[in-house]
Amino acid sequence: MASPQTIEIVKATVPVLEEHGTAITTVFYQNMFAEHPELLDIFNETNQKLGRQQTALAMTVLAAAKHLENLAILLPQVTQISHKHRALEIRPEHYPIVGKHLLGAIKEVLGEAATDDIIEAWTEAYDEIADVFIQLEEKMYEQAMWDGFVPFKVVDKSAATQDIAAFTVAPVNDKSERQQTIDLSQLSLTAGQYITVKTDPKDSDHLALRHYSLYATDTDKGIQFAVRRDNRNGHYGLVSNYLHDEVEVGDTILLSAPAGDFALDKDLIEQNDIPLVLISAGVGVTPILAMLEQQVAVNPRRPIIWIYACQNEQHHAFRDNVDALLETATRVEKHIFYFEDNQILDDSYLSTLPKPADVYVCGSMPFMESMIDGLVSLEHSADSVHYEPFGPKMSLQAS
Repeated sequence: MASPQTIEIVKATVPVLEEHGTAITTVFYQNMFAEHPELLDIFNETNQKLGRQQTALAMTVLAAAKHLENLAILLPQVTQISHKHRALEIRPEHYPIVGKHLLGAIKEVLGEAATDDIIEAWTEAYDEIADVFIQLEEKMYEQAMWDGFVPFKVVDKSAATQDIAAFTVAPVNDKSERQQTIDLSQLSLTAGQYITVKTDPKDSDHLALRHYSLYATDTDKGIQFAVRRDNRNGHYGLVSNYLHDEVEVGDTILLSAPAGDFALDKDLIEQNDIPLVLISAGVGVTPILAMLEQQVAVNPRRPIIWIYACQNEQHHAFRDNVDALLETATRVEKHIFYFEDNQILDDSYLSTLPKPADVYVCGSMPFMESMIDGLVSLEHSADSVHYEPFGPKMSLQAS
């Protein structure tokens, strides 16, 4: 544990971090990538451009500063981040690089205000924080279903909507290459998990890694995940377009083992008194669909409220899959919102949801912010609202 003096100094810097946190993390990423361009193979370029990664890191640093004397209170957030680190193959040797450039950014942004005492305290604090991540991620690497990125063959590709492709992949298991042998029948997937795809798109100078949620846990035919073509608001999704346009049945892609802690509360699946509320938008339906599959398989008598929002009927993803699963449940409500028809999912609808309820939400960052803010304002307890945004999770958290 950090020394009392270090804790005192670091906590005293909280107001400074609140004011300059994003500026510090922006400088941090600029300097780190300039010295270590190979790390561009790991970090999401889109999140960098949109400022999400900078915001997420700033929030993480701020939360650590506030709770340095008891970092265990941040274990849920640390666990979420560590899952992504494990999926991206971030290793202990990366942490000294991050520490060097984070401390350098603090000095660069704060100038003379970053005294020797402050830098020394933050050096000790960073080592303490890094050690928490390293130890937790070490356990995750040990528990992963396979090591590193291994080749999988695309055995099926279909259109879930005009902009969402559903992939089924099976391990290559080429013993001549001395690769790991992966037995699909032995994989125990959890609804809500994601896999990570490593690609080498021709339009980029770097490798590109992206997380994609599983939309089912059944592995009889292979691992199933979905990818939305990301071409909105002038943005060109490097990996999503590559997977849509270049990867076909018979091709091979590289995957790291499933990761993530976005999962149904096991203590509530068997119960019938607390309704399960599943809220998603667009491609955010993928992990929520897997959760629906799990719930009806284990206990179809539990009350289920299914809420889905998308642009229009043509963008309604996995409709047949959802309807087939809902038909197996006993008590079901289904609510669909098409934005183009002015069917808005807002607080006025959220106010009709029962309390208590076990709520799971997934979608874009703006959608997540709207849903979380709305549910909290309507006095749903924080521990009853579970979510998985398609972006850095700490960018949605303020402490």
